Amino acid sequence: MFKTSSSFPQAAGRTPRVRLTGLCAGYPGRPVLQQLDLEIPALAATALVGPNGSGKSTLLGVLAGVIPPTSGELHHAGGRPPAFVPQRGALGDALPLTVRQTVEMGRWGERGPWRRLTRQDHATVDTAMERLGIAGLATRQLGELSGGQRQRTLIAQGLAQESDLLLLDEPTTGLDPEARERIGVLLTELAADGVTVVQATHDLEAARSADACLLLRDGHLAGQGRPEQVLTTSTLARIWQPA
Repeated sequence: MFKTSSSFPQAAGRTPRVRLTGLCAGYPGRPVLQQLDLEIPALAATALVGPNGSGKSTLLGVLAGVIPPTSGELHHAGGRPPAFVPQRGALGDALPLTVRQTVEMGRWGERGPWRRLTRQDHATVDTAMERLGIAGLATRQLGELSGGQRQRTLIAQGLAQESDLLLLDEPTTGLDPEARERIGVLLTELAADGVTVVQATHDLEAARSADACLLLRDGHLAGQGRPEQVLTTSTLARIWQPA
C-alpha cells in the first residue's frame, strides 16, 4: 500500500525536504522504481544521476505528484506543491505562446487557467523573468528562442509557482557551455535563497557541483550522499557498464 504525508519529525542535522521509504512506481505493465529508500535534503541542490532508463524522470514525476507510487511511503516536509520543469521538448514550439504567457502559466496553480491574474501575480511573474534575465524577451514566441532562452523561460515558469521545491528534468541538455554555466549558477543561488532544487542530469560536472547526489541504476538506488562520495571512478564505471 502507498502512503503519503506532508510532514515528518525533525531529523538529526538538516531536515530532509522529501523522504522515500520502500517506494515503488512505474507505468501499467512496466515497473520502474524498485524499493527506493532515500532522502532529499532541504535548502540544498541535489543531482539525480544515472544512465538512460534508470528511472530519473519517473522519480521526478513521483516527487512532482504526476506519477502515483504503487507502494511505499512518500513524505514531504514542505507545505506547497512542488514546481516541476520538464524537459524542453515537453512543451511544443508550435504552441502560439509568448515568453510572458509561458511564465504566467506558473500562476495557474493559484488562480486556475481561466481567472484573471492579480497585481501580485503579475509582480511574481515579473520577478521570475528578471531573475532569469528574460524580461526583454517577454513578447517573443517560444519557437523563436534559442535553447538556452527557452530553458530559462521554463525555469522562470517554475519559479513563478513560488514553491520551495523545484524539480528539473535535464535542464541543461543540448545547451552551449555558457548557457549551462548560467543555469548552474542560478540553481546554486536558488538553493542559497531557500529553495530545495532537484535536477536530473547527465552532466557530471553539474552533478559534482551539487550539495547532494542520488545515483540510480535500473530503478534501484545505487548511491546517495555527497557527490565526491557517490560519483567515484569505480562506481561510475560499474553503473554505466552493460547490465
